[in-house]
Amino acid sequence: MLSDLQRRTAEAIVNVFETGSAVGDYARVTLLPRDPGHLTYGRSQTTLASGNLHLLVKAYCEAAGARLADELSRYLRRLADLDLSLDTDPKLRGLLQLAGDDPVMRQVQDAFFDRVYWAPAVRQAERLGLRTPLGTTVVYDGVVHGSFAAMRDRTLERHGDVASLGEADWIARYVEERRAWLSGHPIPILRRTVYRMDAFRELMDEKRWDLELPLVVRGVRIDEATLAGDAPLRPSAESPKQRTLRLRKPPMRGPDVRALQRALAEHGFAVEADGIFGRETDAALRALQKSHKELVVDGIAGPATKAALGL
Repeated sequence: MLSDLQRRTAEAIVNVFETGSAVGDYARVTLLPRDPGHLTYGRSQTTLASGNLHLLVKAYCEAAGARLADELSRYLRRLADLDLSLDTDPKLRGLLQLAGDDPVMRQVQDAFFDRVYWAPAVRQAERLGLRTPLGTTVVYDGVVHGSFAAMRDRTLERHGDVASLGEADWIARYVEERRAWLSGHPIPILRRTVYRMDAFRELMDEKRWDLELPLVVRGVRIDEATLAGDAPLRPSAESPKQRTLRLRKPPMRGPDVRALQRALAEHGFAVEADGIFGRETDAALRALQKSHKELVVDGIAGPATKAALGL
């Protein structure tokens, strides 16, 4: 288990990748050309296209004392519907930037990113048999950036598991597989994010598996003074297959819905894997969420719920 300092160091490393700052930028709004995530926001740059921006703004609007709740709540339906015209909505961008200075938004972001990114990453690392702080950080980066499960499975299929290879070797192979995937990605801007894997290779070469401070990541010094304090490109590696899933009209359909249904069935919930998100799937999903105290019972299959199902 990571110490509090190691955890904050892991988060700082990914913050550097995301916003160029070790402490993150709660007000940062980004729109990069051909970024599959589209509009991105906040300390860990959650995206419009994944549906996670909707979940974050919804959590803020429901929080007591949120200064801009009334204004931002008017966008919730469009955010839930993944309305990509919001990419260029100047009022939304301005509201998000202003909200980033609200202490309530900062608290909401910390809690949200802990629930949808950090906690699932720790569980993924534990399932794989990873024990080092750097190994957990590599998983956390993949969960935040997107497509971790695909790269995890590719590494397992091509090289074997952690038990057979050892943690250092498995992480090195995962980093190489992810770097190769990013460098050959059909979206040009994603090819430039290989810097994330290069930074991890440098830390591994320096044998910084315990994340001893100080560290320098992409020219940013991380030390205890930095972590106590209150720009690289950040296109998202999330794919459309990673959208949030929920009951809506017309119903959501596709292989991602079928994968969700199969996972629910494997966990003992009665649901047919027909690829159509109907009331039966909604009921099974809510039952699954009720069985996990760390999940919000909202009928939305977002990152935390998918991670609980191993997706």
